[in-house]
Amino acid sequence: MNDNTRVVSVPGRCQGYASCVITDPDRFDLGPDGRVLILKPVIQAGELGLAEEAIRACPAAALKKELETS
Repeated sequence: MNDNTRVVSVPGRCQGYASCVITDPDRFDLGPDGRVLILKPVIQAGELGLAEEAIRACPAAALKKELETS
């Protein structure tokens, strides 16, 4: 069994503020439509703090963490 914490976007919420990109540019970018692209969805242990900071920085609450169990 493998447990991964992932960051996902909430459909329809992203407004293109780019707060996540500014906070964690290795994980997030904006696509051609101005909406968030998640470049690295799986959050490694050493990356958790920065990923959580980027999630909290979103004024549209368009990002969240999920635990994926496989």
